Amino acid sequence: MAGQVIGAIDQGLLLLVCAEPGDGEAQAEKLINKVLKLRIFGDAAGKMNLSLQDVGGGLLVVSQFTLAADCSGGNRPSFTGAARPEQGRRLYEHCLAFARSQHPEVASGEFGADMQISLINDGPVTIPLRVS
Repeated sequence: MAGQVIGAIDQGLLLLVCAEPGDGEAQAEKLINKVLKLRIFGDAAGKMNLSLQDVGGGLLVVSQFTLAADCSGGNRPSFTGAARPEQGRRLYEHCLAFARSQHPEVASGEFGADMQISLINDGPVTIPLRVS
């Protein structure tokens, strides 16, 4: 529904998740564990030394298959590197369930939806993570 807020957090992290063929639940859990423990928030001295769990921030998890885009073959991206929608949805939902079991504040987008996402990037810090 247009204009409806599906998920929102205050201070925290926006996690864009892309499942690729061969990914499984172990990779999803490893990703969440890594994200929750990354020391990327400033401490009292301003040094990136605190994790999301340390600062009690929220985690907004959004599916984003376009992260698997391959632009090497021309001007139109190919998304063949992304998992099929059925596998992507299953892994996204597992990722969310696992995150919610590990962290008190987890919000989500809607899988496969055309969403408008607002972000205030404080830092800015953007870190691509790949787990295997």
